[in-house]
Amino acid sequence: MNHTCRIELDGRSYELPVVEGTENERAVDISSLRSHTGYITLDDGYGNTGSCTSAITYIDGEQGILRYRGIPIEDLAEQSSFVEAAWLVIFGHLPTSTDRERFSALLTANSQLPQSMLKHFDAFPPHAHPMAILSAMINTLSCHEPPQAEITDDAGLERAAARLMSKVRTIAAASYKASIGEPVVYPRYDYRYAENFLHMMFSLPFKEHEVTPEAAKALNLFLLLHADHEQNCSTSTVRMVASSQANLFASCAAGVCALWGPLHGGANVAVIEMLQHIHDSGVNVTDYVKKVKSKNSRTRLMGFGHRVYRNFDPRSRILKKAADELLSTLHVHDPLLDIAQELADAALGDDYFIERKLYPNVDFYSGTILRAIGIPVNMFTVMFAIGRMPGWIANWKEIHDDPSTRIYRPRQVYTGNTLTEFVPRTER
Repeated sequence: MNHTCRIELDGRSYELPVVEGTENERAVDISSLRSHTGYITLDDGYGNTGSCTSAITYIDGEQGILRYRGIPIEDLAEQSSFVEAAWLVIFGHLPTSTDRERFSALLTANSQLPQSMLKHFDAFPPHAHPMAILSAMINTLSCHEPPQAEITDDAGLERAAARLMSKVRTIAAASYKASIGEPVVYPRYDYRYAENFLHMMFSLPFKEHEVTPEAAKALNLFLLLHADHEQNCSTSTVRMVASSQANLFASCAAGVCALWGPLHGGANVAVIEMLQHIHDSGVNVTDYVKKVKSKNSRTRLMGFGHRVYRNFDPRSRILKKAADELLSTLHVHDPLLDIAQELADAALGDDYFIERKLYPNVDFYSGTILRAIGIPVNMFTVMFAIGRMPGWIANWKEIHDDPSTRIYRPRQVYTGNTLTEFVPRTER
């Protein structure tokens, strides 16, 4: 059944088509509004604007639902892995055993960086932020692609995705090593995805880091839960850049830059900074919670609530369980993690937060997990980027595969000066 929306402007009536998604989401299609009426819509921050149709990820913020290609995130977290979920997100279906083995082999074969790229790490200043290095080096990767490597089919995309997903992990670990003045550690070909990253992060030439199964499992889960999350700031940026027909590497490098912002990828960093503040100030959790609830206080509770989810963030439920298991198994004694647990318990038992549906989100528990396995705070956003890479690749693919794609070009409502006379330099 076809639905339309009728609007009235300047005494004239216009009909606009209504688009309905597979989960009954409805949108008024305004793509012809300006050509028919001379008007555009204004939606600061795009809070009510659908920028595209997409078949990758479904979110119902009211019900706390997240699905990759229709599969609930809870099922993937319980039964799948990051690499398998990445394939699902990129190609639209779960991989067969053959697909899985081939993709894993490609990830392994592409884990090492070209020797000439390793020299670039020496050119960055000491203590350069790993996100700056990550973005620059992803762009550099495109320079090492052969001219004939243009992506024309799924096989070509699989090779490019494997190169990007594998090398971004190596770049991330190398950027950390460069920032602390330690030599770059080469990947191992007998380790799985998460294990290899932890090996490259923490091993030394004279001492191999022993990767515990618990740490590898927790990191694998962290990456899986961050693989995609619909049209957020960084993903929308990837699509924007991709619409200009920029290559996969340039588009994903732009995603890294968008993710770097503290209001996006830096949320779990803010959680740790809050916990550190509570610890250093000596205030107890009960008093801190009272400050948060006070109308005249600017104290904020970081890692609670979500712009999209008006209920529990489904990822936070999964990560809470993983965090509890990890801390119990590793016997980690960290005062900040103790404060985190106390803070979560206090908020979840307080009517103030329950009534406002301010529950711990994924950033609250991801920060505690990353800290528990030894990831430094300045690498938290980098970890987010590694996890989100499959979603960026999948969204680039949707733009690339759609023959009707036009370059993204939002409109604006101009609020500057009207026609202004130029003043000669001698009269100013």
